Amino acid sequence: MPVAPRLCLAALLGVLAAPALADEVVVFAAASMKTALDEVADAFEAATGHQVTISYAGSNALAQQIIAGAPADLFLSAAVNWMDAVEQAGLVVPGTRADLLGNTLVLIAHGKAAPPVQIGPGFDLVGLLGPEKLAMALVDAVPAGQYGKAALQSLGVWDAVAPSVAQADNVRAALALVATGEAPFGITYATDAAADDNVTIVGTFPSDSHPPIRYPAALLTGAEDAADRAFFEALSGDAAGAIFAAAGFKVPD
Repeated sequence: MPVAPRLCLAALLGVLAAPALADEVVVFAAASMKTALDEVADAFEAATGHQVTISYAGSNALAQQIIAGAPADLFLSAAVNWMDAVEQAGLVVPGTRADLLGNTLVLIAHGKAAPPVQIGPGFDLVGLLGPEKLAMALVDAVPAGQYGKAALQSLGVWDAVAPSVAQADNVRAALALVATGEAPFGITYATDAAADDNVTIVGTFPSDSHPPIRYPAALLTGAEDAADRAFFEALSGDAAGAIFAAAGFKVPD
């Protein structure tokens, strides 16, 4: 009789039996990780019996909450600077910080039949938008918005398009604006676009137009039990890596 895929994933996480007493792992994670990280957490829970509670938001908001004393065991950021802030506050367990994933910055359009857009220096993004809005995460705080602003500045089109930007609290909120048709175009990560059938990737921003997109992960000083470390270690395991890769993330060797 074939084994269910979920159980196979659980076995690959390396834990064969649930413990007598289950613990809760509290994770603060960048919103762009939701689809894949939920699957990783489900597999871990099935394998161990532990509970994984994940709060998703912009990395900026999560970092500020952690620094303000919000209880969390792990932090998964979509940008180095916000992990730096948490580490500088003395809240990262020494030796645990590592770059977990990478991603790609893309231009998305509403629907599935949008034509491709050639993204390059001085491309006519304003003409493409017309009177409509460009959905982006908060451009001065949320990593996806910061990467997007940097790319548009590098390509010489930011000043012209800035008045047409509709800013959202996080990248998934920006995705939702395009998916529902409230904005015809938006800037997100490739993984966000892959998670919603109501949008199309119409262009990819050159990798040298913005800082490298890196997702640092770390165990926090509030972590108190073995379950926290077990989940943190599972994130860089083969099973989790396969899930992240299938979602479109770049997984380090």
